[in-house]
Amino acid sequence: MPFGCLKPGEKKDYNSPTEITDKYDLGQIEFCEIFRAKDKNTLKMYTCKKFLKKDGRKVRKAAKNEILILKMVKHPNILQLVDVYETRKEYYLFLELATGREVFDWILDQGYYSEKDTSNVIRQVMEAVAYLHSLKIVHRNLKLENLVYYNRLKHSKIVISDFHLAKLENGLIKEPCGTPEYLAPEVVGRQRYGRPVDCWALGVIMYILLSGNPPFYDETDDDDYENHDKNLFRKILAGDYEFDSPYWDEISDSAKNLVSRLMEVDQDQRLTAQEAINHEWISGNTASDKNIKENVCAQIEKNFAKAKWKKAVRVTTMMKRLRAPEHQTHANTDPTAHSINLNMLYHEPTSKTFPSNHLFSIESQAV
Repeated sequence: MPFGCLKPGEKKDYNSPTEITDKYDLGQIEFCEIFRAKDKNTLKMYTCKKFLKKDGRKVRKAAKNEILILKMVKHPNILQLVDVYETRKEYYLFLELATGREVFDWILDQGYYSEKDTSNVIRQVMEAVAYLHSLKIVHRNLKLENLVYYNRLKHSKIVISDFHLAKLENGLIKEPCGTPEYLAPEVVGRQRYGRPVDCWALGVIMYILLSGNPPFYDETDDDDYENHDKNLFRKILAGDYEFDSPYWDEISDSAKNLVSRLMEVDQDQRLTAQEAINHEWISGNTASDKNIKENVCAQIEKNFAKAKWKKAVRVTTMMKRLRAPEHQTHANTDPTAHSINLNMLYHEPTSKTFPSNHLFSIESQAV
């Protein structure tokens, strides 16, 4: 049943749970409330997300927000919403199932990897982001874990997944959310922000894909979350990153220029997604075809093998410690500001995960 179609006083017509099970063969829940589903008529596989209404008003509003956003978008590089059901107790979202690998895995499996390969990945993501921004949608959680190959064919496209933090930009946004290492300075600094935060995140992604290193990191003990994130956020606020030798010695000046313009601290000076698409490193021929796989893969395995970025971190707690005002207010009506985006994103990996060929690298508990 479509949302937003009821008139005042009109009785709501809920879906019956049997309507869902009559059409879909729901797989066993492997983790949280995200699982595979098979259409019983076509036998086609989908991803199903289930939101439980009993988990609170914010979760219910967040589910409606994700449905609203996904119903607006149709782009080849964005996983599409296929079906929506609302029962008295749940919301069910059925989405396309991507069966390809994450970008990291793809790079590690390549015999040859160059700037041109990175440029192809970034171009596809930029085109999807430019499309979202044309609709005034901010994704707010772009990161490598949310970029996957649609299938396992050689020339598979890249698709963006996970829109539960996406938001319509009806005026500038204030509440912080996202993954710490990809946060833009204006989010860390608790300033009002908008679509430029996605472009900053794309700069971070591009930096990692070209060097195997994150642009912002801290040598503090991994278990010292408070000091680690405090130092990390200070570096982000200052735009304190470098093109370190030897990791960037073989990377073109054109690539470095695009990274710098995407990771511009001043959001008003930052490149837009469309401007980035028109940059010579993406639309021209300045991306080098030199093989950089050895250096990049060595750093990827060093920096990300232990999933250092998936720590049990609550970004709002860290931000409050970094920029705590003397008198805090508790008013916040945004449905995606707490229950999902801040309380669920960061926790230690668990053994209860999907099979390795599943679309999602699940990081969040059931909403």
